[in-house]
Amino acid sequence: MFLIQDPPYFLLVAGMLAGLTSGLAFEATLKELVQEWARTRSSRTLTNLQGVQVQLPFLGICIGVCVFLGSGLEIFGFPTWLSYSISVPLTIFMGLLVWFQLGKLLVQLDKGGSRALDLDSFN
Repeated sequence: MFLIQDPPYFLLVAGMLAGLTSGLAFEATLKELVQEWARTRSSRTLTNLQGVQVQLPFLGICIGVCVFLGSGLEIFGFPTWLSYSISVPLTIFMGLLVWFQLGKLLVQLDKGGSRALDLDSFN
């Protein structure tokens, strides 16, 4: 007998909420540390941006996105193993790209100040 399971709507909403709340925590932490850097101009403050204080909310974003993507694929009829075998590598890849880009922006900020990130100055 073939049994069709209920779609994981709860996991879809839980993943979305986890990603959003972790994103808000990530934003607040990042803003606070950049404002502290702007006051002190210490490169030690920017190295703290890659510490646990920032990594934990970023990991929460990644886990929330992974659960959201996997559940979304399951809702469209994909089996659970296939949904998560697609969403896990995709989330890891996108998370690493964003993390490395953030690191490059912080190095640019440390070397050139906030003017290095001003996109309006390019004519």
